[in-house]
Amino acid sequence: MARIRSIAAGTQRVQAHPTEVDCYYNIIEDGDGTRLIHLSTFGSDHRQSKPKSSQSIQLDRDMAVQFIEVLLKAFPDILPTAKAALPSPKDTGDLAWPADESPIFQSLLRELGIKE
Repeated sequence: MARIRSIAAGTQRVQAHPTEVDCYYNIIEDGDGTRLIHLSTFGSDHRQSKPKSSQSIQLDRDMAVQFIEVLLKAFPDILPTAKAALPSPKDTGDLAWPADESPIFQSLLRELGIKE
């Protein structure tokens, strides 16, 4: 249960998990007002006890940007679906994006029609 401070490609040997779990998210703020996404997973259907949170992680904005980049590397075909899921400009107000975002994120914003 922790806040993610870095995202990098791993070198450990991993395999697909045999069970599935549910994941819930909350959008929260920490003590200094930084917005975080909190993700909690709950035990599998075969868990002996009643459902409870098994793992949780939190991402701030910078880690969310890096996570989006990882998702786009893994699933480049999700871009049209992601674009369709975006809220309309009237729902988000005037989105301001920092000029120092990564090139991949800048490309994503252009693809989604958010930035010229």
